[in-house]
Amino acid sequence: MLKGTLASLAIFAGLALAPAQTAKAADVICYNCPPEWANWGQMLKDIKTDLGIDIPADNKNSGQAIAQIIAEKASPIADIAYLGVNAGIAAAGQDLVQPWKPARFDAIPEGLKDPQGRWWTVHQGTLGLFVNVDALNGAPVPACWADLKKPAYDGLVGYLDPTSAAVGYVSSVAVNLSLGGSLDDFSPAIAFFKALAKNNAIVTKQTSYARVVSGEIPILLDYDFNAYRAKYTEKGRFAFVLPCEGSVSFPYVMTLVKNAPHTEKAQTVLDYLLSEKGQAFWARAYLRPALPIAMPQDIADKFLPASDYARAKAVDWGKAQGAQKAYSERYLAEVR
Repeated sequence: MLKGTLASLAIFAGLALAPAQTAKAADVICYNCPPEWANWGQMLKDIKTDLGIDIPADNKNSGQAIAQIIAEKASPIADIAYLGVNAGIAAAGQDLVQPWKPARFDAIPEGLKDPQGRWWTVHQGTLGLFVNVDALNGAPVPACWADLKKPAYDGLVGYLDPTSAAVGYVSSVAVNLSLGGSLDDFSPAIAFFKALAKNNAIVTKQTSYARVVSGEIPILLDYDFNAYRAKYTEKGRFAFVLPCEGSVSFPYVMTLVKNAPHTEKAQTVLDYLLSEKGQAFWARAYLRPALPIAMPQDIADKFLPASDYARAKAVDWGKAQGAQKAYSERYLAEVR
């Protein structure tokens, strides 16, 4: 199942593999470190300042990153990859990453790391609705998944392609479980996305933070950390909604690419991401760090109440990854 899922990721990514001349000149290459996602842009600047290591930003999604690693397997260009946990599990199953345990690996809670060190969580987010209130054309801020199917939201809702981007598949899992489905039956998600298609939903393959901020996509199925970043740093009115029916939380992981060309520097970077400074950085970017550190109170106060987060379900992401290929095929056949 892992092999089939990863092959499908490569196909679905539809990636025209880019020339790598620029990448080869950098100190470390990270696939899927997008500057507008999880404040990676500032993290890459901090790595340059603190470690003297230059890492170019990279706007692939998880599926595209894996597709390119597969294409370059005989002569790797990437050193590390930042992936949704389902993609991390798939990459490990395809022997695309090498086992290695960073400093503080043992402090990462069980369930958030591969025992062999093939992937490990750096932070988590909770899936919900990232809303540009000023772009709603007078419609109310939605409260539930079901609201998005109403005529008032025609052309206002966007989501990432679930057959390629990790956040797209997480959105599907969140919707499906919240509307009565299971990892063995994605019928509620299929029905939901069919309804969104009739409501002229916008489907994108890439990180779409800027498109929400600009108002091009007024409502995006996305994580809390992106919504909070916009709410507290951008001009305009933004909100994060944890839908009334429920949602899920999702780990993002780092991996060391097998036969990475700059292994030693890459390991230094991976250690940094789990350091006290690195984990505190993620917290201040409105992410939940992998290590059990206290969230700064001024940041915690900006989150929705704990009672809202109680609606976010725990998910067996190993099983969810195993269900991804069948769901992707069904989505392509019935929704797209």
